[in-house]
Amino acid sequence: MTTITSPTLPAAKEEQLSPSVRERKKLLTVLGSGLSGTTIEFYDFFIYGTAAALVFPSLFFPNLSPLMALLVSFLTLSITFVSRPIGAIVFGHYGDKIGRKKSLVLSLMIMGISTFLIGLIPSYDTIGNAAPLILIFLRLCQGFAIGGEWGGATTLITEYAPRNRRGFFGTFVQLGNVLGLFIATAVFALVVMLPEEDLMSWGWRVPFLLSIALLFVGMFIRSRIEETPVFQQNQKQRQNAPKAAEQKYPILTVLKHHRKAVFLAMGMRMGEIVLGWLTVAFFMSYVTRELNFTRETALNGLLLASFVGIFTFPFFGWLSDKIGRRPVYLAGAAITLIFAFPLFWMIDSGSVKMFMFATTFCYSVGLGMMFSVQPAFFSELFDTSVRYTGVSLGFQLANIVGGLTPMIGTLLIAWSGGASWPISLFLACMALITILCVCVTRESYNDELNEVNS
Repeated sequence: MTTITSPTLPAAKEEQLSPSVRERKKLLTVLGSGLSGTTIEFYDFFIYGTAAALVFPSLFFPNLSPLMALLVSFLTLSITFVSRPIGAIVFGHYGDKIGRKKSLVLSLMIMGISTFLIGLIPSYDTIGNAAPLILIFLRLCQGFAIGGEWGGATTLITEYAPRNRRGFFGTFVQLGNVLGLFIATAVFALVVMLPEEDLMSWGWRVPFLLSIALLFVGMFIRSRIEETPVFQQNQKQRQNAPKAAEQKYPILTVLKHHRKAVFLAMGMRMGEIVLGWLTVAFFMSYVTRELNFTRETALNGLLLASFVGIFTFPFFGWLSDKIGRRPVYLAGAAITLIFAFPLFWMIDSGSVKMFMFATTFCYSVGLGMMFSVQPAFFSELFDTSVRYTGVSLGFQLANIVGGLTPMIGTLLIAWSGGASWPISLFLACMALITILCVCVTRESYNDELNEVNS
């Protein structure tokens, strides 16, 4: 008898102790999945932005003038505004219908493979016009994938998180942005130390090819996650819902019942996304072309900003759990508005220290107060049955403006004869839109995500 029953005792004991342990393990796995996935996605995205500012103009558009080559290079950076919303709708549809996990695995795979292939594209000198065409195609694939990544990771983490810690745990999604930027900048900072000939021939490819290793790590972690209890509960409720036909297409539900939430999420991103793209892409070309900073100096500014953001982003998420989403978000938008002109005054001074301070403060504090709160704030705007779609769509539609920011900034500089005030005015107007949208959005940090609003 003893030999038969003894093996089952540990299992029985584990069954008694396992529910809370299993939930903690699930939460840690989800946090790791969200953090690793978005880190990889944004690493891929930021190395493209850096390359678009520093090397792509001469590699893929050598037959154009330096200004036009830079503009077209930035156009390939912003062209994802076509594919991002499509990705948000497609991945959101399947994420809301069949589960968050499968959509997230697929989006990560597409993003990683597209980035790796960019590192293999021959230059214009080798294959002519085919080079920029392949670049644009792979860029569209990147945009399609990231259109579903952020909304899925956000939905997964916030649905798993305890209500009173949703803001803090949501920042793990946004830390992927910070870590992705930090790693991408660090890799490029090493690459640009190569001799010019080596950089332009093979060195720029290294950051793109390295992404395949990150992809394998992310796929391993992401394959271990499970669907959220909130989603599973909602699926059971929806089986007996009277509007079953409408629920076949979450995008129709979002457009019919959640249009206001989508436009509010889009508007709340205006100040943040314009400031973000100025920082991570436009400044790279601006300070090297207009102020004669070295590439290393420009990249070191981003490196410092992203490093500080590793600490400030979680703090602002935690703060939003204590005092609410709106106060933190409004403070970030107000800082963006107030610093719209001083930001460029400090940079235009030509002082490296002022450039470092301006970039770091605006990214890690001004942008950080808005960006870190978005996962929780946006998730609380939508019902569980359409959350993936709604969050993704509102977030990605803002990129129609955000993705064009580096090109808009370059055009404004050319139009003004090198003066930066038009860009500051543009940033200030976007910050005002954000403030207005936050003011008309209700506070939601005490809401339960499993409530189904009709």
